[in-house]
Amino acid sequence: MQTTVRSASVRRARVRGAVCGGAIVVASLMWCGALTSAQAPPAKPQRVETTMLQLMRGIFYPAANVFFAAQTVDPATIQKAWDPAISPDPLTSSYGQWLAIENSALAMAEASNLLNLPGRFCSNGKPVPVQNADWQGWVEEMREAGKTGFKAAQSKNQDNIIEAADVVAEACRHCHVKYRDAPGGIKNRC
Repeated sequence: MQTTVRSASVRRARVRGAVCGGAIVVASLMWCGALTSAQAPPAKPQRVETTMLQLMRGIFYPAANVFFAAQTVDPATIQKAWDPAISPDPLTSSYGQWLAIENSALAMAEASNLLNLPGRFCSNGKPVPVQNADWQGWVEEMREAGKTGFKAAQSKNQDNIIEAADVVAEACRHCHVKYRDAPGGIKNRC
């Protein structure tokens, strides 16, 4: 009988030890998680370095031109520059030909995120209307147009590029009609 009581008592002690040990492990993990999250630095706000005009001329305009070039010239036939590593023309650079078309489409899709950053100003000095529903819709349309262009570029088929170029051009046009080509000229232009 004493052996049975002693065995039961040892088992209960082991169970209590396992439960306490488990509780200590859980508490430690929770404390470490809280410590880690408490020590994480706060996210820095996005900084805006350009006006809308500079953003368009610096990213969207050159990227669209590279993409549109594939409508009339087969990128596979474009010769690399004498030193592709320093070529100012993406089509003749180290990452030229069809890869340049893919990259330009991706640049338009990815740079669409920059169109919605608060704090950017239009060329007329007014804030970019990121809160406007039409603006937000056209930014999303540009993002999707870039993705469509990328898929077309991956196909290495000029007919697909021509179709995708229509999608890109239409995305540009929707926003330009209201915000770039606004009646009244530069004072109303974003």
